[in-house]
Amino acid sequence: MVLLLGATSYIGQAFARALRRRKDAFIPLSRSTFDYSRFEFLFDYVRKINPNLLINSDDNDETPGQELAETERMEMLQANTVLPQTIARVCGATNTPWGHISSGSIYCGAKIGQNGQFSVEEDLSLDSVRRLFAAHPERFRGFSEQDEPNFSFKSVCTFYSGTKALAEESLHSSRNYIWRLRLPFNETDDRANFLSQLQNNSHLHDSINSLSQLDECVSACLDLWDRRAPFGTYNVVNPGAVRTHDVVQMIHRILKPRREFQLLVYESDGDSGQPKPPRSDCILDIAKLEKTGIKLCPVQEAIERSLHKWQPHASRVLKTLA
Repeated sequence: MVLLLGATSYIGQAFARALRRRKDAFIPLSRSTFDYSRFEFLFDYVRKINPNLLINSDDNDETPGQELAETERMEMLQANTVLPQTIARVCGATNTPWGHISSGSIYCGAKIGQNGQFSVEEDLSLDSVRRLFAAHPERFRGFSEQDEPNFSFKSVCTFYSGTKALAEESLHSSRNYIWRLRLPFNETDDRANFLSQLQNNSHLHDSINSLSQLDECVSACLDLWDRRAPFGTYNVVNPGAVRTHDVVQMIHRILKPRREFQLLVYESDGDSGQPKPPRSDCILDIAKLEKTGIKLCPVQEAIERSLHKWQPHASRVLKTLA
C-alpha cells in the first residue's frame, strides 16, 4: 500500500497514473480533503493504514517574474518546507519509508570544462555560454547530489528555490528518498507543464536547462523503490540538457503555433541599470541514478515525443478554432 500526498498536483497525478499502471494499491490524498499538514492527523492516519511507502508530491510553485505577497510566501514556506519536516517526523515515529519530491531549482549554472579543469558558471544565459553549448555540449557537466546547493537562502535565489533547499537541509532520515525533478513536462497541457509555460508566454528567457519528462521520471522514482535502491538523494532528469531556443524551434516545427516567440537575452545588468532577476537555470548530473540500472530517454527525444502527442487544453483548442 502506497500513501500518496498531493495527489491532485501535476506531479501527484503522474504518480497516480504510474501506480495504476503498475496495479499497485494506493491511497491518494489532497490537503483540500484531508489536512495532513497537521502532525496529529497524519500520524494517526499513517499508524492506522501502515503504508509500505509514503510519497510527498505536494508542492507550492511560483509564477516566474511575479512578486509574492507575504501571505503567499507563508503558504509556500508551509507547503515546501514545514510540511516535509512534519512528514519526516511522522515517518520516523512510525518507521515508514517515504519519498519526497524536491527540485533541481536549488542550483544555478553548470560545470564547464577547459584544459581538463571544470569550473562553475552560474549564468547559462550568457551568449558566450550558449554558443559554447551549441558547439561543444560535451564540455558541460551537471551538479551531482554531493554538490551543495548554490541557489538557496544562503545565496541569491527565488523564494521558491529557497524553501525547497531549506526542506532538503532538514531531511536526514535514513529511510527516505529525495527525488529532484527539473522543469517537468509531458504531452498534457497544464500550467505546471514546462512546454505549456513556453507556449503561454510571448517573451521567453533563453538559457540552458536539464528537464524531466514527467511520466518517465516518476516511473524512475518508483523503480528506485521497487529495486530497493539505497535511500538518499537522486537527480531524476532526462540525459542531456537543452536550450530554450531549441525547444521553441521544436514547438514551431511540430505544433506550428500561429504566433511568434521572442527570446530574451541578458548579457549584463542592461542599459536600464536594473539587475538581472535571479534564475535557477541549471544542469543536473544523473550518474548516481544511472548506476542503479535505470535508463531514461535523451531529453531532446523526450521533448519531440511529447510534442508529437500534444493534448492541448480545451480552452486553447477553442481559442485556436475561433
